[in-house]
Amino acid sequence: MKAPHLYESLRRFCLGAFSVFAADLETGADLPFAFEEHGSYGRPTLYEYRPLVRGFVEARASRLAAREDARQALEDLRAEPAATIFACARAGPKPDEEHALYASVLVPLLVRTAEGCGGFDWDDTAYDRAYLELETSLFGEGHAYGAAAPLVGISVGEQVDLGGEIRVRAAATGELAAHWPEAGGLLPHGFGREPDRLCVLELERSLDRRAAEPPDAPAELADAVTALRLATAAPVAAGPVIFERLDWRPYGIRPALPIAATPPAGEPTRLDRFRGAVAAALLPKLGTVEDDHELAEALDRWELSIFQGEPFRSEQLRAALTAALGGGDGLWAASVRAAALLGEDARDRAELFSRLRDLAGDVIRRALVELLLQGDRRALIAGLDETLLGLRQRPRRPTGLRAKAS
Repeated sequence: MKAPHLYESLRRFCLGAFSVFAADLETGADLPFAFEEHGSYGRPTLYEYRPLVRGFVEARASRLAAREDARQALEDLRAEPAATIFACARAGPKPDEEHALYASVLVPLLVRTAEGCGGFDWDDTAYDRAYLELETSLFGEGHAYGAAAPLVGISVGEQVDLGGEIRVRAAATGELAAHWPEAGGLLPHGFGREPDRLCVLELERSLDRRAAEPPDAPAELADAVTALRLATAAPVAAGPVIFERLDWRPYGIRPALPIAATPPAGEPTRLDRFRGAVAAALLPKLGTVEDDHELAEALDRWELSIFQGEPFRSEQLRAALTAALGGGDGLWAASVRAAALLGEDARDRAELFSRLRDLAGDVIRRALVELLLQGDRRALIAGLDETLLGLRQRPRRPTGLRAKAS
């Protein structure tokens, strides 16, 4: 045991809570049960009544927080540097350190103990097991962090790895509700039922045990949504909330960034491995665009355009194309360079140039994808000018992604 004083103060909190629950049951409170059937081939079927203690505990958690044993337990937790990351949990509409520790440490410990006891008849062994799990999480070599957001506008046949420990995968039935009972009211309409509403966007990361804060999951998943929109042109959105876990226990619920959580107009599509590879190549480059102000502005303008109607859409696309490829020479030069970048031959370039004069959003999206994949935007502009002068072949997409054009 690494922290005997913590063991004792948390044990007193749990014992006090059990006494409150026992009194509630004596005065007529109802502890619901689940009736489960366990059958196996060649053996008689067994039936089990399992008390549903979690809902019972969580419904009374706020009342327990005012008790002296709860305050003492929280004081001891705050004194532990290893508990700092738990104090950052987003466990309520207005989270603070004390509430976060209470909701992410004390209440789960109480629930785990009650489940081990099969109700509210105290068993030291059940508490010891629950406390050992907590201590392993607090003082272990590191933490397993996870964040998942419902994903709409796209479907997958198999898991697609986007890099950066981010992936798109099919959602398991009831996986969010199993850890977050309130999840049902926080999911997009039709999630789990419609073909393009069966996936989650997930971040999983190992954290050092000295980590004081979790990753910035809303920002990282928002970049992943942008990469998917660029690679597929699908109406992709993730959210409206992000479900976080730490060491495989609920850690908090955070709002997704609005631009990532808002579904744009468009037809849903399937994320195959080819476009998944393009999205994976784009994602790390999105994390570095702030070093290029014009490219960052172009991406922001393009992404805003997919939510807007005319005339605002055209204004955003005009600004995006000019910022991306204008190089100080204006919209006409940007359009010619984009046609040279995307066109396979003269006829193809002429058609693309005509579409760019009409500010075709999909062509501008493709140009932004190429810009990101090519890398150095300023060198690319100079290379395109040489292409237009007939001095060199047009720049090519990196070899591994040429067959994966969107």
